[in-house]
Parts: sequence; structure tokens; C-alpha cells
Amino acid sequence: MKQLLLICAVVALVGCGEKTLEQRAEAGDAEAQNSLGEAYYSGKGVPEDHKEAVKWFRKAADQGIADAQYNLGLMYATGQGVLEDDKEAVKWYRKAADQGLANAQVNLGEMYEQGEGVEEDDKLSAKWYRKAADQGDWEGQFNLGWMYEQGQGVEQDFKEAVKWWRKAADQGHNWAQLHLGAMYETGEGVEKDYVTAYAWYCIVVANSYEVAKENKASCAKEMTPAQIAKAEALVKEMVKKNPKLLN
Repeated sequence: MKQLLLICAVVALVGCGEKTLEQRAEAGDAEAQNSLGEAYYSGKGVPEDHKEAVKWFRKAADQGIADAQYNLGLMYATGQGVLEDDKEAVKWYRKAADQGLANAQVNLGEMYEQGEGVEEDDKLSAKWYRKAADQGDWEGQFNLGWMYEQGQGVEQDFKEAVKWWRKAADQGHNWAQLHLGAMYETGEGVEKDYVTAYAWYCIVVANSYEVAKENKASCAKEMTPAQIAKAEALVKEMVKKNPKLLN
């Protein structure tokens, strides 16, 4: 699940132009209200206070600020500063998602997938993941790839799974990189290619995902020393072409 949006939280509370952030928030400035909520959430510039964070997120959310609607939804989903309430979380995620906020679209998709706060609905889950994925959100891309691989909410399509996992993998999403490697190893959605599979596993291992070590070792058993050397050279070429692969 996506985490709290701390975009500008901490514009100094001691002064922001002619008025302090608190003064602007008290005066009804919606963006300042959201920023003040972020400050109370993180404890930067003010004492950490999740109830106060919720108070200010709500004021901004009621004025239609998508980031605040998302933040308020997350507070309800996690029970921070309020009693946990999945239905309220869905309500606020939906408001932000309808405004095009990708983080909210991903979280709303997850609520539909898991049946939290709404009736489980894989088709609606895939719909919201796609909206986020089409905006370039790597979590939306990974989740949509998963839906295609599993055939949840969409017709099972390994090529589509590979397509979306590749997009997320290219942005450095480690689970997408791992799954993409597995698709190359098994030949699902792409032509079986141990060299490329091994290269992706090497990248995941380099990103400190220990789980990929087993995949890498298993793949190596199917390869010749020459193929392994080729894969290691491919890793260098891939990273040089796209440094985002490593994080």
C-alpha cells in the first residue's frame, strides 16, 4: 500500500512568506492545511500528533485537495489518529482517485482486490490499477501485471503481464524485476531466455533483495559458464543504459 504523501510538509512553520504555515492554515488555505497535517504526522517543526494531522487533513480534504483526501484515507486505513475504518478509507481514496491521484488509485485498487471497505471486485481492482499504471506509477504497473499473470479481473495474458512488469522494472521496482526474470526463465509471455533471466536476477540481488539469490542460483544451474558471462555483461549494459534499474 502506498504511504503518506509528504510532498511539502515542511515548509517552515516559523514563517512562510508574510504568514506562518499555521496562520495560513487557520485562515482556510487548503494547501497549507494539508502541509500542516503532514507536519503533525511526521513531527517536523511541531510535536508529532496524528490526531492533529487528521484534523488538518480533513479540513483540506473537505476543500477538495486530492493529496489531503488520500492522506486522510490512509489514516483511516491504518488507524492513525482515528479509529481504523476501511469504509472511510475507501471513501476518501475514491475522492482522490477520481481527481487522478495515482497513489489513491493504487490503494483503492488494493481495497477492491482485498475486499476491505468494499465488496471484493477484481475487475474494479484492475480498473484502478490501470489508471495508475497509465500515469507511469510503478506500483500500479506491478499490480496490473500481477492481475494479468493471475487472470484476476482481466483475462489471463502473460504477454501483458510481462509488458507491465517491464515498465515497473525499468523504474527500479524490485518485485517487478524479480517477476520479469522469472518470466524469462520459464518462457511465459516471452521466449525462454536464461541469459536475460539471470541478468534480471543479478539486478535484484544488487538491489539487496536476498530472495532473488535462490532464483539466481537455480537459473545458473541451467546455464553454461559462457552464458553466465554473457549475462553478467548484459547486466552492465542494462545498467549503463538505464541507471534507474539500481536503487
